[in-house]
Amino acid sequence: MSAKNLDLGNFAQDVLLGLSAEPKSLPSKYFYDAKGDKLFQQIMDMPEYYLTRKEFEILENQHAKILANILDFNRPFNLVELGAGDGLKTKILLRYLVEKGVSFEYFPIDFSGSVLVELKESLRQEMPDLKVSAIEDTYRGSLLKRQWANGNPTLILFLGGNIGNFPLEEAHDVLDHLRLGTERGDEVLLGFDLKKNPQTILDAYHDHAGITKEFNINLLRRMNRELGANFDLDQFMHWPSYNPVDGECRSHLVSMKAQNVFIESLNQSFKFDAFEPIFTEISKKYSISEIKKLAKRSGFKIKEAFADSEDYFADVLWERK
Repeated sequence: MSAKNLDLGNFAQDVLLGLSAEPKSLPSKYFYDAKGDKLFQQIMDMPEYYLTRKEFEILENQHAKILANILDFNRPFNLVELGAGDGLKTKILLRYLVEKGVSFEYFPIDFSGSVLVELKESLRQEMPDLKVSAIEDTYRGSLLKRQWANGNPTLILFLGGNIGNFPLEEAHDVLDHLRLGTERGDEVLLGFDLKKNPQTILDAYHDHAGITKEFNINLLRRMNRELGANFDLDQFMHWPSYNPVDGECRSHLVSMKAQNVFIESLNQSFKFDAFEPIFTEISKKYSISEIKKLAKRSGFKIKEAFADSEDYFADVLWERK
């Protein structure tokens, strides 16, 4: 890598590394610019995308049981959320805590600054007395810095099945950081998309309206806008696949012809063969036995699991050992 490339922003550097690799890949965290945030909110409303509805059902119906453990401490606590997004589901918990008069501070963490601005404003309007300290950072970066550490117990929310956005080895690394970001007795509520009918899973990432396709294609559009790339968006297709053995649902953008793409910020062209894929995203599904192994390996014990009525999704409460 040249000295010039060393001075590039993280986005450009990650694109350079990803498109220079074999096979090509792009980090899914860059889906979330302002347009990507809006598209993902549309995805969550799709009839095929069951994940949000099922977790919403869990939190709506079982929030008192979920929060009972942390409230038993009978003292102020920190509520930290990794990947807060628009906070739609979390507001169920926040409203309950505010109504109960519980003393706590909410730390929403997200890689997208635009999402955090919107979340803070909506919370200011809905719950003006709620103390909110937003943190724009990655999961691992925030867990290492622990800006919320103040001697109070902590409940970390890692909802939405976001742990599934990492291959297993990388998930282990994220959970190792989660252990570093907690003290003994702290709790973590993790959302897991459970293994189920493979067609149900695949449909969630291949909706009839094409919103998930647009969400993936928007990554190329962002590169065109921010990095001066010349991707022809019509010459790439979105291709999801699901492997019921390892539970991995993977998304690719596939070049429909042999072509070269020039990226001005990198001053470099990248060659694509006909039907060559770019790996963009993984969403891993777990079985209950796999979740138990994951907790034990990561230094946590399972306190309780909360599932929806169809056992599509589970929010599992872990305690740091």
